[in-house]
Amino acid sequence: MSEWKSLLDEAVQRGDVSVEAGRNIELYLQGTNSPVGGAAIIELLESGEWQEIDDRFFKTMAFGTGGLRGRTVGKIVTKAEQGKGGPLARPEHPCVGTASMNFYNLKRAMIGLVAYVKKSFTGEGRPSLVIGHDTRHFSRDFAETCAKVATDLGCDAYLFEAERATPEISFAIRHLRADSGVCLTASHNPSHDNGFKAYIDDGGQLVEPHADGVISEVNALESENYEPLSKSEQGKLIILGAEMDRTYMDKLKTVLLRPDLLEGRKAKVVYTNLHGTGGIIIVPMLRELGFEVITVPEQDGGDGRFPTVESPNPENAGALAKGIELAEEVGADAVIATDPDCDRMGVAVRNGEGEMELLTGNQIGSLLGWYRIKSMFELGWLTESNRSRAVLIKTLVTTDLQRVVAEKYGISVVDTLTGFKFIGQKLKKYEDAIPVNKKGDYRSLTEEQSRKLRLEYSKFFVFGGEESYGYLGSDFVRDKDGNASAVMFAELAAYAMSEGTTIAGLRDQIWEEYGVYLEQGKSLVMEGGEGARKITALVESYSTNPPEEIDGSSAVAVRDYAKGGFYDQEGDEIPEASMLFVDLADGRRFAVRPSGTEPKIKYYLFGKGDDRNEVEASLDALWTDLEKDAYERMG
Repeated sequence: MSEWKSLLDEAVQRGDVSVEAGRNIELYLQGTNSPVGGAAIIELLESGEWQEIDDRFFKTMAFGTGGLRGRTVGKIVTKAEQGKGGPLARPEHPCVGTASMNFYNLKRAMIGLVAYVKKSFTGEGRPSLVIGHDTRHFSRDFAETCAKVATDLGCDAYLFEAERATPEISFAIRHLRADSGVCLTASHNPSHDNGFKAYIDDGGQLVEPHADGVISEVNALESENYEPLSKSEQGKLIILGAEMDRTYMDKLKTVLLRPDLLEGRKAKVVYTNLHGTGGIIIVPMLRELGFEVITVPEQDGGDGRFPTVESPNPENAGALAKGIELAEEVGADAVIATDPDCDRMGVAVRNGEGEMELLTGNQIGSLLGWYRIKSMFELGWLTESNRSRAVLIKTLVTTDLQRVVAEKYGISVVDTLTGFKFIGQKLKKYEDAIPVNKKGDYRSLTEEQSRKLRLEYSKFFVFGGEESYGYLGSDFVRDKDGNASAVMFAELAAYAMSEGTTIAGLRDQIWEEYGVYLEQGKSLVMEGGEGARKITALVESYSTNPPEEIDGSSAVAVRDYAKGGFYDQEGDEIPEASMLFVDLADGRRFAVRPSGTEPKIKYYLFGKGDDRNEVEASLDALWTDLEKDAYERMG
């Protein structure tokens, strides 16, 4: 009996390692080619790191509709994994485990995706996939491995020469008419995580029926091993770089509604990419548009450690701290920050008192949506006769202010589940609704041509977004786009200057007209195997025993999306999802759902009133009682 097997059997018999974790360890060692898998497991067993073993092996990482996401660096890094070390203080080898993001899970995912793409392929020649990555630990290694799997198994692989923003991957899939794509990223997660995000041929993330098809292929695999095709049957590797960047940037300029507003208004902006990919496009893009852009030097370079921030997430105030400090030094008008894969954007702006103020994702999205709808009417794109064909799409947990603004203009609003893939799914539906004999090669049309077609035959997407700092203003990308968001924000800033006010001033004007809408996002973090079990139990508790009263206000309506039976404003069924909405008698409401990408359960709080301080206080009180109730439920 091998050394690891003997140690494992003894630990399972003592109850130090669960039967399930023991089974997954055996499964992993039978199916991996990791040069350090056995040695790392022996180290953990010999040192009695039972919690670490449970966290790494409590489950086999299942491929979901969002792909894969998990730890690629363990809480405890074994000597075997550390090896000679990698770049930027990274271990030499990724985290060993069935619940970890490593080559074992990565290659299974890629083999399954390629299998599905080949089965679905009906074109001439070979299927093709676009592969990109961010600046995280192992991202380049993972991307090159994905490209090798794809070409070995008979697909052409378009691999970006270096790190690129996630939305550029979506754009490239559409532009190159590829059949699928992958971005190696964990977005705004902590530095120890990485992930595998999969796209289908329209540039959108996996949704049905593709999701089930790919998931079935991936989850049926227990090994990372595969047999490469003969050289003559293998695909080609094509490197993408500056030429694709230029094509994408030229298309981004079409997001501007009134480019003339930027002429002669040279705003000074501080930008930080938080050690990620955003500077590749945003910095030259904003400078081309006439902005004076100053970057945060210590955050410019790609660095998977994200050493200057506690979290590389523009939702968190700390992520913009260095940018705000620099803005005060140089007298900048605003700070823009994007997360490592540049699909999210956060901002800080000067208010009426000249102080830098952070805007929430809901406020940024509401401002952008309001400005774009208003401008489209003023430009004559939208009129009373065609406005019924214009649509704003938001997620269910995004502020109702966007709905109120859109409906005042006669624009329809559609709510989707959390996740930009559902907004992308709607964009595909609208594109497919255009008669084939009218749209021709849709992806080659100008924005004006496609807009006219959608307004005549389908639905014209004016704006979409989610509260978690993701926005989209066009349909040539099918995911949230931090690059396009920066362009839209630049135009909004120029508009505010033309009106003699600030972006914060515009926000206050909207509140004055529509009422003060405020939201809070909260979460409870529960890591590892034990944390996952606690989250599952808490979610089940809300479903079986929803709150009847919170903070002195009774629940007047409860919507449990896990039970299904819900439809959106267009009559499309909303998929079942672990999310509970509760409306309170005093007008406040909240939602609760487990995160699909992080070890936490998330809470969304909504309030409306006439006084900002009063609404804020009411949401603070709501969270105090919700948090107390959550801990009581967990015992």
